[in-house]
Amino acid sequence: MERDEDRRKILESLIPLISFIFLLLPTFNQAAFDYGDALSKSLLYLEAQRSGHLPHGQRITWRGHSGLTDGLEQGVDLVGGYYDAGDHVKFGLPMAFTVTMLSWSVVEYGHAIASAGELEHALEAIKWGTDYFIKAHTHHDVLWAEVGDGDTDHYCWQRPEDMTTSRKAYKIDPDRPGSEVAGETAAAMAAASLVFRETNPHYSHLLLHHAQQLFAFGDKYRGKYDTSIPAVKSYYPSLSGYGDELLWAALWLHRATGREDYLRYAIDNAHELGGTGWDVSEFSWDIKYAGVQILASKLLMEGGRHQLQDEQISILEQYRSRGQHYVCSCLGLNTNGSNVRRTPGGLLFVRQWNNMQYVASASFLLTVFADHLAMSSGEPELHCPRGSLSPQDMLSFVKAQVDYILGSNPLRFSYLVGFGPKYPTRVHHRAASTVSYKVDRSFIGCAQGYDKWFGRRRKNPNVLVGALVGGPDAKDEFRDVRGNYMQTEACTYNTAPMVGVFARFYRPIHK
Repeated sequence: MERDEDRRKILESLIPLISFIFLLLPTFNQAAFDYGDALSKSLLYLEAQRSGHLPHGQRITWRGHSGLTDGLEQGVDLVGGYYDAGDHVKFGLPMAFTVTMLSWSVVEYGHAIASAGELEHALEAIKWGTDYFIKAHTHHDVLWAEVGDGDTDHYCWQRPEDMTTSRKAYKIDPDRPGSEVAGETAAAMAAASLVFRETNPHYSHLLLHHAQQLFAFGDKYRGKYDTSIPAVKSYYPSLSGYGDELLWAALWLHRATGREDYLRYAIDNAHELGGTGWDVSEFSWDIKYAGVQILASKLLMEGGRHQLQDEQISILEQYRSRGQHYVCSCLGLNTNGSNVRRTPGGLLFVRQWNNMQYVASASFLLTVFADHLAMSSGEPELHCPRGSLSPQDMLSFVKAQVDYILGSNPLRFSYLVGFGPKYPTRVHHRAASTVSYKVDRSFIGCAQGYDKWFGRRRKNPNVLVGALVGGPDAKDEFRDVRGNYMQTEACTYNTAPMVGVFARFYRPIHK
């Protein structure tokens, strides 16, 4: 009887791993995907999101110049930057997160991006954002964090070239602090400084200078940005607070400068700011803790323990433990109900509205973690409460997520617009769904756009190539309807992490 009981316990312990293996099996007949093409299209999408005076080499030709008076009312030049999604507000926090993730993609997988012939486009995408941040950081303690108003913007369905909505600009300063957006913008500029260090050292130095000032500002004058800018609260509220962004910025500044004081900040403030206290199951423009924890883990995995003090190692081990919780949660190998849900088709599912952003960010973090674990000096295996996995196991899981996005799913439908034979054709996007300004320059008013273009059942006249839409629901179902914004709207921060992931699978790394 004891032997039978032992066999039963062994079989029960194997169930999670057996289930994990079955999730990696090809369920849907699908030819191999062209990850290089997916990478190219993703970078093309970011050109469709540009605001300002478009450059001569603009490849999305159905777009025109827009937002050319941004900041004029406040006496500052805020022309440029990115629209976050299908509307025309420039929200600083998600824009900065987009640039951070684009930069991290290049830092980790720049050689693969170059091999695909896309490095120049990736650098252009990053610089389009950082050029804007330089403009928006008008004083060491002032950052313009939003242009436009979500309420009036959503009242209209207009091309960006026709905008008649408010272009009021909002700033943070010592009297109206906003540590989240200051910290994220600092992180973005620090990460970007690494990208341009060799090709444009002067620009890299300039970015680092701004990043250091913004971090000092955000830390000295601590406060929630959505309290100082109430207009953002209905669209990009800070639910996690500013602790994650300050730690995130400190670790990026440490990586960019090598300075001990930034590492000391992340160590000394690990508990107070939540870095070693938060067990999370999502990584997004709002909640950065998983990213913080993976960055901190990297310091240990790189084999630099001999350069660290015992206290630093102890805190970094706590960061790594929390980071592994996130990874195990995505892999379904945690206990106590802390795992990320999955659809019947195997897609990670965090929430109904724009779920694909969480799939993209998880895919990136797991890819980076797996690659650094494989190169670490310690045991190259992840130990979760319900089983252990190798880096290759994790990469196989990520590949299954990527392939689902590109068409290996129950609907055999690509959620990357313009990729494959079937993809969304009624994306919730004002510019894509309305006749191009280059084709018909007749003015389109607020209500006119809704009447003539939003309500049409026909396909969008302009294909938003490379956009990663919100994706299917918890049952793998998807309605390609323009008004179904939870599923058919795309965002820049959906795409940014996938630049790195597509590059990684375009050319697997052997080191």
